[in-house]
Formats: sequence, structure tokens, C-alpha cells
Amino acid sequence: MTTAVRGGAGLVVVHLGRADARSVLVYGAGLVQGLALVSFPAASSILLSASGYDLSTTQYGLMFVPQVVLAITGAATSPLLAAQWSLQRVLQVGLVSNLLAMLLLVLSQAVSTSPAAYPVLLCATGALGFGFGTTVPALNTFAARLRPADQDRSILTLNALLGTGTALAPLLIALFLALGAWWLLPVLAAAGLVMFLVLALRTALDAGPAQQRTTGQRQKLPTRFWWYATAAVLYGVCETLFGNWSSVYLTGERALSAQTASLALAAFWACVTLGRVIVAALTTRVAATVVFVVLPVLIAASNLAVSSSHGAVAAVLAFAAAGFACSAMLPLTLSLAGEEFPRLGATSSGELIAAYQVGYGFAAFGVAPLESATGIGLAGVYLVGAGVAIVLAVIARVITAGTPRPAT
Repeated sequence: MTTAVRGGAGLVVVHLGRADARSVLVYGAGLVQGLALVSFPAASSILLSASGYDLSTTQYGLMFVPQVVLAITGAATSPLLAAQWSLQRVLQVGLVSNLLAMLLLVLSQAVSTSPAAYPVLLCATGALGFGFGTTVPALNTFAARLRPADQDRSILTLNALLGTGTALAPLLIALFLALGAWWLLPVLAAAGLVMFLVLALRTALDAGPAQQRTTGQRQKLPTRFWWYATAAVLYGVCETLFGNWSSVYLTGERALSAQTASLALAAFWACVTLGRVIVAALTTRVAATVVFVVLPVLIAASNLAVSSSHGAVAAVLAFAAAGFACSAMLPLTLSLAGEEFPRLGATSSGELIAAYQVGYGFAAFGVAPLESATGIGLAGVYLVGAGVAIVLAVIARVITAGTPRPAT
């Protein structure tokens, strides 16, 4: 910094300009990734409607299988790809894959009433999965390097913006539905992805020294790391019950309107975002480990509230509470693991995003078989979700017990 000042004001301006561009790229790409990620759940009313794609609940759940498989593949292999190319190239590939997903979703509208629609949707969710699996670990690594001394806040900021995108998706779908053009949502996401892809091609990002030490071989993960991975799996189950099944639950089981279901989903994702902002401020006064242990208890309580909600107001409030409860759980899992295992670098975030996607998969396409086998309905599934959250609370306590030194 001192040498930059001595070099002249122009150099300072250029330096700050590049720093601003890095922040815009990392945080902006997170926002658009969130918008793309929730495009499919936000459009569930169209996908399940007899006048739309006319999918069954089983088809709807299975539609996310390619997304989960390729997200896990992308997240687990992103450190290896980064070693062969660079982490920035992995980010670029991820953005292209997300863009392909949005274009396929738009194109599927042309064949929505034919048998060809479902294969196109499967390809779209697969592309989205690979894009998510490669983009999000890279963004978390780059976000940590924007402010290395304050990783918790940087990662929470990134995930708050990602959450903003997920909150906007159902609101925009409701608006575009009123205009008779729901497909404008993936068009908007595609436009944003093109913009940040161009920026990613022109702006150099810092992946940190951990990436330079990465070899082409898979790093051995410490035993304690698997507690973090378990937490990510359990959290993925909890979040997906709220995020993917809210519209199906509220319209099908509680007989509420599609507008109310969209509002409840938007409330969930908006409160996920708001909660991340609040926690980012709170962690300056309260230890992140304390928040990490409390949140799963709140998730369990939120599952109970959702399961018992009947009216529109109660449903929206219950999903809003669930959003606050879920808000910082995944970002804190990523940042706490990054602090404890700094030499894992991109491997840490990649493996944890893969673990999160395993939980996503369990909830995304496991709900319909669970309902069919037990007859408990989605209200009962949310009670199961409360039990999962209690187990998550126990795992969080195990992770935070003691103060282990960063692994070497």
C-alpha cells in the first residue's frame, strides 16, 4: 500500500479500481447465482400445473437428481480442476454452465406440452448443478481473499447476496406470471451471468497461497473435517425442505393460493439474506461458534411452526422464521472450517458444498418416496426435518467443543 501511494495518485486509483472490480465480480456473481439456483423451485407452480408442464410430484422431485449429482461432482472436483487450470478458470466454467441452464429452461417453454420438455428440464438442472458446484466454492475462496483478516464477514456478505438472489426469484416469478411471461426470470438470470462472465474474463482474482500449494492429487482430509461435512449434509436437508417443497406443501396440502406460496418462499429467502446480514454484524460482539450452535435449535423450532401452520399469514411468518434460522448456518460452516483447516484452501469449500448438495439431494428427491412409503404428508415431513435439525445441533456442539488450533 505504501509503495502504491509513493508511485502516484494515478496508481492508487488504478489499484482501488481493480479492488472494486474484484468485489463487484465476487459479490455480483453470488447474487446472480442465487437467482439462477431458485429459478426451478420458484417456477414449481408452472412445472406442476396442468396448464403448464403438468409434472407429477415424483417427476418434480426427480428433476433435481441431475442437479445434485453434477453439483457434487463439480464441487468435489473443483480443487483438482483448479490445480490443472486455475480457480478463476473454474469460476468461468461454472458461470458458463449456469448460463446454459438458464437458456435450456427458457427453451423448454417451447416444448412444455410435449414429452420432450422433461429431458430438456433434466439437462437444465444438470447444467445448473455443475455450475453451482464449481461457482460457489470458487466464490467463497475468492471472497475470503478479499479481506483475509475477516473471513467470516466476507463469506457471510457473499452468502447474503447469494440469498438476495434466491429471495428475488419467487418475487420476480410472481411478477412475470402476472405479465404472462414467467420465462423472463431465467432470461434475466442469463443476462446477469453473461455480464459477470465477461467481467470474470477481464478481472484477475486472488485465490490465495493455499491454491498455489495445491497439487494435482486429492488432499487427505483431517478426521475433524468430517464433522463439518456432516453438518453441511444435515443443513442441506433442512434448507431444501423449506426451499424446494414450500410451494407444493402450501398449495397442495394447505390449499393456499400460488401467490401466497410464492410470498412464503420469498419470505424464506429474504429472511435468509437478512439473517446473514444480522449475523455478520452480530459476530463482532458474539462469537461465531455461539451463533453456530444456536441456529440449528431455531431451525428445529421453525420446522415445527411450518408443520402446524394453516392460514396464509401463519405460513408466511413460519417460513420467514425458517429463513432467519437457516441464514448463517452454511456460511459459518464454510468459514469455521476454513479457519481451522487453512491449508485445505479451495478443497475445504469444495468438499463442503458437495456435502451440502448431498443433503439437498436427500430432501429434493427423497420426500416423495418418504410420503408414499409412510403416508405422513408434507406436514409430517417437516416434523422429520425438526428431528434432523436436532441432530445438526448436536453436531454443531461437537464442532465447537474446545478450541482446536488450525490444522497444519
